[in-house]
Amino acid sequence: MRLLRFLGFLLCAFAVIAVAGDNKLGIRDVNHVKFDSIVRIGTISLPAGEYVVRHTMQGDEHVMVFQRNFSKEEFKVKCTLVPLSRKADNTQSVFHVTATNEKILQELVFRGDTAKHVF
Repeated sequence: MRLLRFLGFLLCAFAVIAVAGDNKLGIRDVNHVKFDSIVRIGTISLPAGEYVVRHTMQGDEHVMVFQRNFSKEEFKVKCTLVPLSRKADNTQSVFHVTATNEKILQELVFRGDTAKHVF
């Protein structure tokens, strides 16, 4: 009986941990993304590389904080959250490419989220 109770407790603990990353906005607070080339987001240009991405709030504004792996340098960009009809199956980046081959990030969707980030 004690073993069943312990296993039940573990199952509940794992369930809480699994959903703890989501918040009321339908997004995880921390994600990861990789850019193969320089990407412009708003007025900021991000060098190619892997980033830890944090979604934060500054008052009523949504702000994405991109921190390059193994670096202290952060890039902050305002975004708008747009609800999705269901959880995203894949992480996806939507770019506009200019005539000079500059990549401008327009949308960012992370797997499992129910909202996308629009820049």
